[in-house]
Amino acid sequence: MRGVFITGSDVGVGKTVVGAALTWHLSLQGRTVRPRKPMEPDCAEWRGHSCPGDGETYRAATGGREASEVICCHRLGVPPPPRRAAASGHPMPGLDDLIRVCREGAGIEDFLVVEGTGGFYSPLAGDVLNADLAAALRFPVVVVSAARPGAIHQTLLTADAVARRGLTLAGIVLNEAMPGRHDRAHNLRDLAHRLGCEPTIVPYCDTEGGAPVWQAVAPHLATVAASLAAGAAG
Repeated sequence: MRGVFITGSDVGVGKTVVGAALTWHLSLQGRTVRPRKPMEPDCAEWRGHSCPGDGETYRAATGGREASEVICCHRLGVPPPPRRAAASGHPMPGLDDLIRVCREGAGIEDFLVVEGTGGFYSPLAGDVLNADLAAALRFPVVVVSAARPGAIHQTLLTADAVARRGLTLAGIVLNEAMPGRHDRAHNLRDLAHRLGCEPTIVPYCDTEGGAPVWQAVAPHLATVAASLAAGAAG
């Protein structure tokens, strides 16, 4: 089974936007893409049910083919990290269960887009780190970083952690999630020099009243999507 693991250098860097855009791109190329975010914390409540916002984003990117409850199997309606959520009485899945829900419903020819929660070394569920799930799936990894002060440090640390797990770095995405000055040239030059690959810049997109953010930024991720598709075909 082929796929990609989307991770972040930190929380709130735009992993879901990037993951949804890649899902849409790969779907347009004729692939059956199965997005999975096995753990989604801090879900809103609606009529007594936990509603996964990121799951709905991915569902839209598949054209409604995948149900949000399949995309996001485990949902937490509380903001604490997984270990504290478990201590509060919320049952936490183990690594084997997380692997299972990622693969469930996917055929051998399908392409999985799996998104972690938080950064690469953030707890995912109980004692399970995002890095543990990525290593178990053995997918190439796309690292998403917010284009803000500290981006170089956090991106290099995350790329190093990916390499230490024996995984392939499929791409670095610098996401300009907020308007303002981002020192784009310095970030690109320094990261390209130290990583040996050119990061992909996703510029800030003002989509008020227009297309979803993931759809607006999708054109900027065409090269990353093409690389993933070529790897899946190889």
